[in-house]
Amino acid sequence: MSSREAILARIRSAVAGAPPVEVTRGYRPSRDEPGGVELFAERVRDYRATVHVVPAAQVAATVADALAGRGARRLVVPGGLPEEWLGALPPGVERLGDVPPPSAAELDAADGVVTGCAAAIAETGTIILDAGPGQGRRALTLVPDYHLCVVRAGQIVPGVPEAVARLDASRPMTWISGPSATSDIELNRVEGVHGPRTLEVIIVL
Repeated sequence: MSSREAILARIRSAVAGAPPVEVTRGYRPSRDEPGGVELFAERVRDYRATVHVVPAAQVAATVADALAGRGARRLVVPGGLPEEWLGALPPGVERLGDVPPPSAAELDAADGVVTGCAAAIAETGTIILDAGPGQGRRALTLVPDYHLCVVRAGQIVPGVPEAVARLDASRPMTWISGPSATSDIELNRVEGVHGPRTLEVIIVL
């Protein structure tokens, strides 16, 4: 018997005959206060991300302006992204899809990626991706140096409990709170270590 098996056997022996324990999963929800869009935008800006709050009719122009400001000519576009969001892109912008899946080197060579999201949290300024339509697999958003994310106002919830209630726990999820950054080395902030160095968010009213 291995050490692991011996430990598990002792645990089973200790709890044998004990009554079942019900684990309560009723998490306290956040207060549903007005101003979720404003709070979310404020928190995302706190993470040094760029935020635009626009009506639906201006999304395409805002996407085009954001990409033009970076000189983006090669863009990762996951399947299912609403085509109208890219309707104002100038001719000549190359789109890199995920069929067939691009290599890590191809993703790294791209100027950025445009996605939607599954949900967003006002209290923490967090964006959640679950590989659904318009989001793509994780590599599409973790390898390129620039991530432009479009968030609909209706996807913004007050807090974490409300976000979890909307999500499917069986899906692969990425929780994003600002650009990738770490302060592990002498408490000096370094961005772009394990994900995009730059995050830009368009909130659609």
